[in-house]
This record gives sequence, C-alpha cells and structure tokens, in this order.
Amino acid sequence: MNRDRFEGGMKQLGGVVEEQWGKLTGNPLRVDSGKRAQLFGKLQERHGTSKEDAERQLKDFLARNRDWDLPSR
Repeated sequence: MNRDRFEGGMKQLGGVVEEQWGKLTGNPLRVDSGKRAQLFGKLQERHGTSKEDAERQLKDFLARNRDWDLPSR
C-alpha cells in the first residue's frame, strides 16, 4: 500500500471524527472543516497523490466551484 494512500485514509478518518465533534458541540465551522478533511483524504487515497498535490487539487476545485456546498456532501 502506498504511503500517500494510507495517509489519505487516515485524513478521512480524522475528518469524520472532526465532523462528528462539530455536530456534537454545535460548531458549524468544525463540521465544515471535517468535510474538507474528508474530501482531501479521498483525493489523496484514491489517486495516491502527495499531500501538497492533493491540497492544490482541492484548492483549485473549490476556487473553480465557488457555489459548491461542501457541508451537504
């Protein structure tokens, strides 16, 4: 297993935990941050890209799609 893919899976897990913590505490910013971490982890896991490349891809995607509703994903 590629190290980048493993790190992507761990990032997804951390994102799920962060999202749930945000829901539990009523903190919508924490929920959004968890969703972003999950999306970042999926990019890294599925494509086996480096952390920097996955972050760049996510940043470019969100810049192109400003109306993308990340919390509903």
